[in-house]
Amino acid sequence: MKVSEEEFEGLVAEAINSLPENFKEKMENIAIAIEDLPSQELLIEMKIKSPYGLLGLYRGVPYPRRGIWYRNVLPDKIIIFKKPIEVRCRNREDIKESVRRVVIHEIGHYFGLGEADLRRIERERDKNSI
Repeated sequence: MKVSEEEFEGLVAEAINSLPENFKEKMENIAIAIEDLPSQELLIEMKIKSPYGLLGLYRGVPYPRRGIWYRNVLPDKIIIFKKPIEVRCRNREDIKESVRRVVIHEIGHYFGLGEADLRRIERERDKNSI
């Protein structure tokens, strides 16, 4: 299933806007970008074989690790990869839910959560939504 770039951007914005206010208030010096696919260099760096194996990425200094030295730095960056999400989804609703999950996952990294923490939280959320 494919959606237009504008619609995909809208879904990313909707996912961010759906965050609780106390999280949105703490998000500072962060840019969110959308790219079709990860670069070959990024795939090599992350040891990922398929460009469709990466849905999103957070790069930066997690919020809890920012100290008084954290000034005049480039923004952290969250990248959401459009095509890998589209190929996994059958309809617009699937894309919307996948975008929301990926955005929340990457924002979790911004707030200092590791991959294991995020997977555990996602499993608990999925179990509670059944």
